[in-house]
Amino acid sequence: MPSTTSDDVRAPLRETALDALKIVVVGGFGVGKTTMVGSVSEIRPLSTEEVMTQASVGIDDASRVREKTTTTVAFDFGRITVTPDKVLYLFGAPGQERFWFVWDQLFAGSLGAVVLVDTRRVEDSWYSIDRLEHHRMPFVVAVNRFADGPSLDAVRDALALSPDVPLIECDARKRSSSKHVLITLVEHITRKNALSAPESTS
Repeated sequence: MPSTTSDDVRAPLRETALDALKIVVVGGFGVGKTTMVGSVSEIRPLSTEEVMTQASVGIDDASRVREKTTTTVAFDFGRITVTPDKVLYLFGAPGQERFWFVWDQLFAGSLGAVVLVDTRRVEDSWYSIDRLEHHRMPFVVAVNRFADGPSLDAVRDALALSPDVPLIECDARKRSSSKHVLITLVEHITRKNALSAPESTS
């Protein structure tokens, strides 16, 4: 059964929508990707979450997310309108290593990505950043805090982020916070495109 948001919103696509942007949400296992897509989507999000069973023991490391009982086995999908003419289609990637082969397929046609980070497991984000840099895809890093942890500056140093990569705090459970992350990404993509555009000659 697809998961639903708290108010089960099913907003129709606006007739004014002209641009559709594909965005991928990536990060380690249990970092909050499904939660972010579900909190911000204006349609009922498609979720491929399944109950974790004994079959995953020794394969998926749930030692630091003991409260997690379900896991994404393909991807999550949602939609959000950020301006009257701009719509984002969100794809939440599975976090387990055995499903990483799906990532390159999700990256195809994507304009940018959100990397969700749990400060208790910062190292779980290294693969996400490595793949995005390999694909030369713009991305922002959002710290989804589950507990007190290192400062944003410390996280930037730990992930060896370039100074131009936006790094912000977020609460993936809250629609306003998740929307702010996505708007930050769109603004980052717009700036990068403006800088790479050739100058017009008169």
